[in-house]
Amino acid sequence: MSRFLMFTLFLIAVMLQGGAYGLTFMLPRLFDGFGADEKTVGAMLMITTVATLLSVYIYGHLSDRVGRVGALSLACISIAATLVFFGVASSVGAMLVIASMLLGWGWGITYALGPVVLTRLVTADERVRYFALNSVFLMAGFGLSPVMASKIEAAGGTVSDAFYITAGLCLISAALFFLLIRPVRAHSVNPGPEATSRLSIGVVGGIFRSTARIPVIMVFLGASVFAGMNNFQTVFADDRGLNYADFFLYYTITVVIFRIALARFKGGSNPYLTIAVLQYIMAGSVLLFLYLGNNQALYVLFAVLFGIGYGASYPILAAMAANDADEALVPQTLQLFALTYFIGIFGFPLVAGWLIVDVGTGALLVLVIAMAAIEATMAVFRARGVA
Repeated sequence: MSRFLMFTLFLIAVMLQGGAYGLTFMLPRLFDGFGADEKTVGAMLMITTVATLLSVYIYGHLSDRVGRVGALSLACISIAATLVFFGVASSVGAMLVIASMLLGWGWGITYALGPVVLTRLVTADERVRYFALNSVFLMAGFGLSPVMASKIEAAGGTVSDAFYITAGLCLISAALFFLLIRPVRAHSVNPGPEATSRLSIGVVGGIFRSTARIPVIMVFLGASVFAGMNNFQTVFADDRGLNYADFFLYYTITVVIFRIALARFKGGSNPYLTIAVLQYIMAGSVLLFLYLGNNQALYVLFAVLFGIGYGASYPILAAMAANDADEALVPQTLQLFALTYFIGIFGFPLVAGWLIVDVGTGALLVLVIAMAAIEATMAVFRARGVA
């Protein structure tokens, strides 16, 4: 298999399984069908967080045993099962708990090991470019699956139907990853046995003693902002009489365009300064959303600005985590980076759901703005050499 075909199939597999995470943005709508509120959404995603934390030990051993690409294939099968369980659930109970746990295990592996596989296929100078391309396809899956769900509802179907369709796409992704096991080994720029992928307290301590701790902390803040705005976007839109599909469509288009451009730009001469500018744009976009009311045009503008701010900064930050890490700890650093990302993505909705139900959406938006501003300020200090 040629190198070009290998990367093409890898990116298609990434996009197909990426749709699964995008459907978590539809959980408030799915749960509303059987009388569950935003607190329940947050609680289920907190279970996902715990499962992700527990899976750290599991997927390190799993990838060491079957290889990282083999582990990606197995994880996609787990995600497919997750989507089916969510789709058939008709009440808050064991089915939702099992689905949430499988999501944490499966998605944790795919998101953590995907960038690690890429670092084995490209040189350090190519990381920003290929991380950006990887994130373009991942974001296409993220953003288009809620749009698909909206179209299915408009055609008379249900949100559950979108979960079943995406489960089938995840099985195709699993098959593609399985086919890529040997080609990835053949095209590795670092031939030989894969370095260990296991995290331990000592390894985590080593990472936090390096400058890689900065992007690891920053990604938690950014993921929390992302989760706060995306997981409950259907709630925000319904409250204001807006069309949530417009947000996901324009957000996705913006992210794809800017990440393709980023693949050439590579973050500029000072990537952390670039991240800081983008994060301040993200904070400003949420401030705009706080006051836009039911104006659909401003809603689209918010989606575009949020896409520029968060969407363009993430792949640069991921590359900086790899570049700031000790070379021997790059795989573990990227896994810890993904882990803190998931704590924000799946853990923060517990806080967000509580705020929405008991305080109001305004309080959540203020907290999100503050977190975005803190992340941007951390990037400014790192750009100045303060670590």
